[in-house]
Amino acid sequence: TAQLRKWGFMVNRKRVQRLMRALGLAGMAPGPNTSRPHPEHKIYPYLLRGLMIDHPGQVWSTDITYIRLLHGFVYLVAIMDWYSRKVLSWRISNTMEAEFCVACLEEALQCYGAPEIFNTDQGSQFTSEAFTGVLQAHDVRISMDGRGRALDNIFVERLWRTVKYEEVYIKGYGKVPELMIGLTAYFEFYNGRRLHQSLGYATPDQVYLTGQGGGACIVDKYPKTAA
Repeated sequence: TAQLRKWGFMVNRKRVQRLMRALGLAGMAPGPNTSRPHPEHKIYPYLLRGLMIDHPGQVWSTDITYIRLLHGFVYLVAIMDWYSRKVLSWRISNTMEAEFCVACLEEALQCYGAPEIFNTDQGSQFTSEAFTGVLQAHDVRISMDGRGRALDNIFVERLWRTVKYEEVYIKGYGKVPELMIGLTAYFEFYNGRRLHQSLGYATPDQVYLTGQGGGACIVDKYPKTAA
């Protein structure tokens, strides 16, 4: 509805719903466990409880998901700025080693500078010394989700749902080069042209650039269960 109005079509939500039903269009909604901890890696406390997130670069977050191809699957990691929902960098890999996550982090730091806080889950890639060492070298405070607390990293979880149901599942990629081309185009669209309801129908690029209209919120203000 918002996109059609932006294009000059004066329609309301109910009319769009009727047209989607007539055309047989419907939204789609929800693999391998990508957050396996390493017993010898240090776990850091969760720092976002009660925190007002009110500007870009305050909190970054990351996560890994898997993408099924025609033969096998690959892993996708992305780093997101929480305030603007902007995807700062991403990488794909056919293994779960920490190296591709570190490369993704280093690219984001090189392009956008260091955030104040970096939040991850307790997956072994993010608790590794290779990953946490890069954050410590840039004086970034490290925050980690509690075990079984998917909502601690809710914005990246929503990103995976969006990427898969708006791009990956529709295209049905068979090979990695095709996926790379498709994701490159999609993340450019996601950051620069896709309207986000939670951002007042602005784009992540607009919010990140202006520092206005982002997802200012108090995260997890209620007591948290034990990790």
